[in-house]
Amino acid sequence: MDQQVKSALHGAWAGFCNGNKATGSSDVAVKAWVESLEKIFASDKPFLDKVEDMDAAFEALRDFMFDLLMINFFASDAQKLEEDYLDSQEWEEIEDETIDRGTELLNLFLYLKECKEEDIEPSLEDFLKEFLLVEEDEFQDEHLIYEDIIANELLVDTDMQEMARVSAGIKETSAVKDIFYPFMAFFSDNRYSEELFSSFVKFSENKAYDAALLASLYAYYEGLPVFSKSFLTCLD
Repeated sequence: MDQQVKSALHGAWAGFCNGNKATGSSDVAVKAWVESLEKIFASDKPFLDKVEDMDAAFEALRDFMFDLLMINFFASDAQKLEEDYLDSQEWEEIEDETIDRGTELLNLFLYLKECKEEDIEPSLEDFLKEFLLVEEDEFQDEHLIYEDIIANELLVDTDMQEMARVSAGIKETSAVKDIFYPFMAFFSDNRYSEELFSSFVKFSENKAYDAALLASLYAYYEGLPVFSKSFLTCLD
């Protein structure tokens, strides 16, 4: 299992636990979920079998966990297969079968992986213009998908309350509706701080889900040590 993905997986569930506590509830079987998912991610089963096992295990964060499973496949599983596997008919069929799975955060994880490898400081402008190439004519599909984020780029220079307010107004039909708030929060400051995270959770309408996504991004990019021991308690 890829270590960055493992950190992201742990970060996601620690965030979910802390976000859940902020709603006044703490009855979450986080440790058991993480252990179960680690086994699924690390197994040598074919990718679609892993997806099936993951779906059978739980519902919480289902689409987002697919993002991490996919990233783990690229970073770990694919390295054990033939060099041109991602150009094969088999992989094309897998993509067709899973085309409706996951979230648009998959692209952000791929971008952060590239940033780490090339020592680039992540920024929303770089992500949109240099990674997704949204200004290029041949990438207008990406422009359409991310249009709500493109239209609100300046939000990264505001506070969490304003981000949450704008997020609430994003149409339900938007491809980025479910990720908008944590996505913008990460680009407002890609270095975790307890103060920022607390403010983020305070203004979230879906605290456990949003906290899981943002914590996962920080964990993937910076590693689990950025969090306090108390934040990670539910993983012990």
